[in-house]
Amino acid sequence: MATGGSGDGGGAGARNARVALLCAAFAAGMVGLAYASVPLYRMFCQVTGFGGTPQRAERPSESVGERQVTVRFDANVGPGLAWDVLPVVRVMRLKVGENALAFYRVTNRSDRPVVGTSTFNVTPDQAGSFFNKIECFCFTEQWLDPGETAELPVSFFIDPAIDKDLDGVRIRDITLSYTFYPVAHPKPRTAGSRTDAGRGT
Repeated sequence: MATGGSGDGGGAGARNARVALLCAAFAAGMVGLAYASVPLYRMFCQVTGFGGTPQRAERPSESVGERQVTVRFDANVGPGLAWDVLPVVRVMRLKVGENALAFYRVTNRSDRPVVGTSTFNVTPDQAGSFFNKIECFCFTEQWLDPGETAELPVSFFIDPAIDKDLDGVRIRDITLSYTFYPVAHPKPRTAGSRTDAGRGT
């Protein structure tokens, strides 16, 4: 009987080991999925405009419609970033398809160089798939020296296809909003690591 008991215990131990191994593999997979989900979700939003995520255009608009849309500009600063951020122009009235250039004025209030970046979205959410950015300071990290002020540009247009969409054709006002936050581990500073166009004093 002692021998039989030992065999049963060994089988149970092997089963427990397999279950533990499967659980560990599942946990590792979930952790990996959690890390992967952030860039995958961001990519999904950029492609579809989900959640008011603007699109990235390879070239300026080549056609301009007749209908006008009001574009408002908003800025927020996250915790830990000693910057003042304001849109240079708060409101633009544009025709759909019209190429436009806006600026955000940023000032580093701290006594040390600070690297920042930004997230962005547009409201209403339905406008995301029609709001096209050609160039934007938000595509790269921004370095500001102590007390430095810079004007950061964003080049964009509203896709004329908005007038062929059942929801889009009713949109009259769009708000482009940025939230700036500090970069904990910035990339090495190079000539291409910040936007020098429109740099202030």
